Amino acid sequence: MGVRKDMKRAKQRTGPMTRGRIELIRDGAGTVREARAARLAPAPTTGSTADLPYTNASEAPDAVVLRRRKGGAWRPVTAAAFAREVTDVARGLMAAGLEPGGRVAIMSRTRYEWTVLDFAVWAAGGQSVPVYPTSSPDQIGWIVRDSGARFVVAETAENARAVAAGTAGHPEPPRVWQLDADALAVLAASGRGVPDEEVAERRAALTPDTVATLCYTSGTTGRPKGCVLTHANLHAEAANTVELLHPLFKEVTGQVASTLLFLPIAHVLGRSLQIACLLARIELGHCPSIRPDELRPALREFRPTFLVGVPYLFEKIHDTARATAEKIGRGASFERADRVAVRFGEAHLAALSGRGKGPGPGLRAARALYDLLVYRRVRKELGGRTRYAISGGSPLDRNLNLFFYAAGIIVHEGYGLTETTAAATIVPPLSPRPGTVGLPVPGTAVRIADDGEVLVEGGVVFGGYWNDPAAGEAVLRDGWFATGDLGALDDDGYLTITGRKKDILVTSGGKNVAPAVLEDRLRSRPPVGQCLVVGDNRPYVAALITLDADSVAHWLAVRRLPADTPLADLVTDPRLRADVQKAVDYANEAVSRAESIRAFRLITGEFTEDNGLLTPSLKVRRHAAVAAYAGEIEELYRQER
Repeated sequence: MGVRKDMKRAKQRTGPMTRGRIELIRDGAGTVREARAARLAPAPTTGSTADLPYTNASEAPDAVVLRRRKGGAWRPVTAAAFAREVTDVARGLMAAGLEPGGRVAIMSRTRYEWTVLDFAVWAAGGQSVPVYPTSSPDQIGWIVRDSGARFVVAETAENARAVAAGTAGHPEPPRVWQLDADALAVLAASGRGVPDEEVAERRAALTPDTVATLCYTSGTTGRPKGCVLTHANLHAEAANTVELLHPLFKEVTGQVASTLLFLPIAHVLGRSLQIACLLARIELGHCPSIRPDELRPALREFRPTFLVGVPYLFEKIHDTARATAEKIGRGASFERADRVAVRFGEAHLAALSGRGKGPGPGLRAARALYDLLVYRRVRKELGGRTRYAISGGSPLDRNLNLFFYAAGIIVHEGYGLTETTAAATIVPPLSPRPGTVGLPVPGTAVRIADDGEVLVEGGVVFGGYWNDPAAGEAVLRDGWFATGDLGALDDDGYLTITGRKKDILVTSGGKNVAPAVLEDRLRSRPPVGQCLVVGDNRPYVAALITLDADSVAHWLAVRRLPADTPLADLVTDPRLRADVQKAVDYANEAVSRAESIRAFRLITGEFTEDNGLLTPSLKVRRHAAVAAYAGEIEELYRQER
């Protein structure tokens, strides 16, 4: 994975657009093969992430660092109060027998107590092990056994029963506390006999190289693997992204930065966000659900200034705006607003990058009109104050990104994995480039291997897999992590992800097809829910498509059809199939004829975590889905087309 001899280093460039130096390395043909971003935050030589609550309490004890929903309202939590609660819970864990380096599994939805527990485990010298609350007993049993966690904090009685079932056969089942049974109060009470000084001693013994967490992958194939992340990894991610983005969020909005965390904290992206917020004293709230009907009221109440989400969130907001317009007979107006947004965004970004003159008077007037009719409603859906967002997990459709840009919300796309402590790249301030996932996070380098694989090097890269050194050695060579993703760097060092190496389909005609491009665009258009593009060793590319429940309900209401119309009838309805065909046509615009979807089949089932076809981070378990719908896939190819 070393730098090839024919590569040439480009001059470093700096500027307010990138907030730091970006060094580009080109091959003999002039193609950018490597991009390196200078670190913005110095690497720590002492201390750990566990120090954050105490630093805040010392420097700004009255600063509001979190807001907790309690008694029907958002209550402020000061830095001093948060540090006190972390210490109390840490004392309880120590009283229960948590030793330095011991592990505590946390199985809960996103809520205030998760953040307290994370920092309390660290303050007690331990290591936290996130577990998705939707995990099966078998998955829980594997993670607890593999990690060696002796303690588990579960959210609900149902979660606690799943832990008991999954660990029943263990030689020493873990001790379990339950959040819904006041676990934090129970721990605080049991730890009253432990002096604060003992917590301080445990915390002082931690270093940047101390293991902070075993963060298990979502397991799209095989057993989840525990990524070993140190306090230095967590600091490199949080500190550099804060230095990159936070000054802009404050300067442009003129507001105290705040965000509502609704991503699973068991996922490394949600985890990194809560650390970054504590580091920058950004007011943080929690919402346990990403379901639109539950999240929207929380956004309207909390009114965040920026958000971190996944493409699903932005797709649903866009779909809701479309559905609202159609209900009041303004569907055609929304379609025009959508087209105007894309044109305006394209023109405005071209001017920003020096590649065009910007929107003309007519386009500006149209944008102003639709801001009154459509775009301001989109901002209202996000609480009314949001002007920036970060999207990760999978690519966001480029036109959807442009729509939000015209609506006054800049979406910074990022790219990363659990092994890179969340983001390895992110779109920098004032330099959006929809369709890409940005430049390397400061202190990080991205390289494109000869076969197109994306390699990452820097302080965010993990140290290996827990109890599986061979797997770590397979992906870590000379300091570079082989991501398994395919991509390319443009002339400015922006990265575009084109697919997963292992997911590439090869048709019987020898055409290589990256299904992710088609699937991402398909999912961005109603009434598509989830989808699976197939075609390996087949004569053409095809797709299995599920229907989104909210989109179907809206589709039926607009046509005044019975709300309880069976899906089995809808999947053969020519009108609905025609709407799905529009989504397929949109997806096909991004690829050549040989790569395009030639046939699709609507299925009445769903891809969910419960049936094992989706990971907790909403990625399709491709092999499981192919096996589950083998008959339907065969049917797609029985007739010559």
